[in-house]
Amino acid sequence: MKHYLFFIAQNYSFEILRPLQQQIINNGDQVLWFVYGNNVNLSLFTDNETYTQDAAQAVAFNPIASFVPGNIIPNFIPGLKVQVFHGFEWKKKGHFVIRDCFDLYCTQGPLFTDKFNQLAKKHPHFDVVETGWPKLDPLFKTKAMQVNCPELPCILYAPTFSPALTSAPDLFDQIVHLSHQQDWQWLIKFHPKMDKTWVDKFKHAAHAKLQIVEDAAISPVLHAADVILSDTSSIITEFMLLSKPAVTYKNAQPEPELIDFTNPKQLLEKLEYALNLEPSELAKIDAYTAKMHPYQDGLSSKRILAAVDNIVLNGKKAPKNKPWNLIRNLKMRKKLAYWK
Repeated sequence: MKHYLFFIAQNYSFEILRPLQQQIINNGDQVLWFVYGNNVNLSLFTDNETYTQDAAQAVAFNPIASFVPGNIIPNFIPGLKVQVFHGFEWKKKGHFVIRDCFDLYCTQGPLFTDKFNQLAKKHPHFDVVETGWPKLDPLFKTKAMQVNCPELPCILYAPTFSPALTSAPDLFDQIVHLSHQQDWQWLIKFHPKMDKTWVDKFKHAAHAKLQIVEDAAISPVLHAADVILSDTSSIITEFMLLSKPAVTYKNAQPEPELIDFTNPKQLLEKLEYALNLEPSELAKIDAYTAKMHPYQDGLSSKRILAAVDNIVLNGKKAPKNKPWNLIRNLKMRKKLAYWK
């Protein structure tokens, strides 16, 4: 039986890693979740999931590989360290930063694969394998969530949490106004790290056509909406994978496939345009998402495990060992109280 570790620090990790967990269980193998820090809600674990906050227990589990949707993992944990990413938003600072923590990067699609292959030439201590993203394995099989007014066109508002990039302060008034004036159903879905001030403001403004979504699972929400409104967030690509349009406010680097705008007063115009998009424009969306994540077979988790086996069992690995990364690992040992 193979042992695999999931190293997590945020609640969004559950939806990313559970498809991978299911594939591991289907293979007859075992998973241990290692919770790092104080931002994970432990009540989200199911009765069938095993987790620990004890570094010594994680080491004793002796995993052949650890999967990480975040940026770091301590080097004292045995086995291969695998980056599986927490989203598609390559425009945000740090997405392509090499922190010398990982042996393998499992990329979502050609855009990411090409960039990490370039970085591997400068940092020849990790492998890059394009596998697709495990979070999306169930995406194309998921049913839409129930909305309050299913007969109306549905708009999903899903802003990023980053103070420098979030659209919430600029678009709040317009969204509330349009929710009363237009025959549209609004769904409001916040990032888990969203500023509570804005979460509370939207909750206070909620009504039948302005529905707050608090369920952790995002796939049913994406299926329910006809258009997404966001800013610079990974969820944009996830939504567009369903061949549906995205309206963005002050996107950090707006591609032609995005319906971007910079003045809040343009919101009505842009949403009306998106709700009546021509087939040729939808074809451009499909071409764009093929660069980001070309896989719609629900088998990304299988490809990730195969990539790990190819390195661990078949001996294929990067030409050089990782740097010691001494300062970062000493800090993590201190935080985890592990000195063995």
